[in-house]
Amino acid sequence: MFHVVAGTCAFRPDGTVLLTQRAASKDFPLAWEFPAGSALAGESSREAAVRELAEEAGLVVDTEDLALVGRFVDSAALFDVYVVRASGLEQLKLDPAEVSDYQWVSVAEVERRFRSGMMSGPWTVGLSALWDPFVQALGQDL
Repeated sequence: MFHVVAGTCAFRPDGTVLLTQRAASKDFPLAWEFPAGSALAGESSREAAVRELAEEAGLVVDTEDLALVGRFVDSAALFDVYVVRASGLEQLKLDPAEVSDYQWVSVAEVERRFRSGMMSGPWTVGLSALWDPFVQALGQDL
């Protein structure tokens, strides 16, 4: 049976995007990703994306500010990918049980990391499937 997972790529006006590094105790330890997690019972995909971004990185956004990039199918999940604009002034507050570090990186660096296996397995699959719409959603012309 599939469940819904939602992940969000926050991007700043300077074109950089937020990558978080998974905690060492989690699956895919120390791999890079965008904040993501499973939707809770009764929660929409957008609500899950907003909640996970706030829980893992301390970024608070509204559901209407999310832009859907697309959906891919992982081994047991329907995985929705969103992008959202961040002001660039936010103070991040990482959940140490979920996230060990973060970096604001270029879109080219995201591509380098997912193609070289530095990102968690689901994100490697998802970005492979959704790379062009992902870049378009960010408004990047690479």
